[in-house]
Amino acid sequence: EVQLQASGGGLVQAGGSLRLSCATSGFPFDDYAIGWFRQAPGKEREGVSAIKISDSNTYYADSVKGRFTISSDNAKRTVYLQMNSLKPDDTAVYYCAVDTASPFINLYPGVYDYWGQGTQVTVSS
Repeated sequence: EVQLQASGGGLVQAGGSLRLSCATSGFPFDDYAIGWFRQAPGKEREGVSAIKISDSNTYYADSVKGRFTISSDNAKRTVYLQMNSLKPDDTAVYYCAVDTASPFINLYPGVYDYWGQGTQVTVSS
């Protein structure tokens, strides 16, 4: 059974930091890409960052480059998203997901196969 559990969200002030975690089980962790996505009220779900576990290749949306860092702890089957210099525009529900089929790392939500429940991130001004 494929499971992904996102955690670590909360309320922070602008300029602050937060680290999200995605704990996974039920699939060969090293074989696939794990992505972080977010959805704010009234907006489409958008890709934030992704990591190809086998070679640690990473990809970031332009809006978070230089502020967010994705990483993995393979022994723990966990992917992290370190978020620094947070802005109110980062406020959203953040989801992690796994892509089991695509040959290329990507940030298209429709390509990802399994999703976690999401964790709320709120950045106040």
